[in-house]
Amino acid sequence: MPLEIERKFLVHGDAWRRDAEGHPVSAAQIRQGYLFADGLRNARVRLSRGHDGDRAFLTVKGMRTGIERFEFEYAIPLADAELMLDRLCNPPLIEKTRHVILHDGLTWVVDEFAGANAGLILAELELKSADQTFARPAWVLREVTDDGRYYNTYLAAHPYSSWA
Repeated sequence: MPLEIERKFLVHGDAWRRDAEGHPVSAAQIRQGYLFADGLRNARVRLSRGHDGDRAFLTVKGMRTGIERFEFEYAIPLADAELMLDRLCNPPLIEKTRHVILHDGLTWVVDEFAGANAGLILAELELKSADQTFARPAWVLREVTDDGRYYNTYLAAHPYSSWA
């Protein structure tokens, strides 16, 4: 079953960069936009440019139940993704650099936002089960899993730069 179990955190300071230095090839430039997002489900287009080449995906996500939700992701041609981002997705697009950091045997993803969401840095951790325990890195400030403002669908409609 395609189930995403994810927790999300604000990142404090720049200490995470030291941990990311051990994985310099893992950084990817991401552009993504939404074909629709109605609070119950969304469909997104993502173009990722990184050390392993350029890749594009169409992702459909269901309503969140706690920290779980259905997620279906499909590779699509780069040209299709670029056209959808430019013509079908509402601006502003989400722009970010994604860094992969290994900590205590788990893979953390740190998203450093740019464009209309510049200044925001979030860390995400995908888990195998909702009750899985883990050690937080020192640079993790506070959990925002239950705060919808920090989800990309919200940031696309209400950019971080517009927050008071």
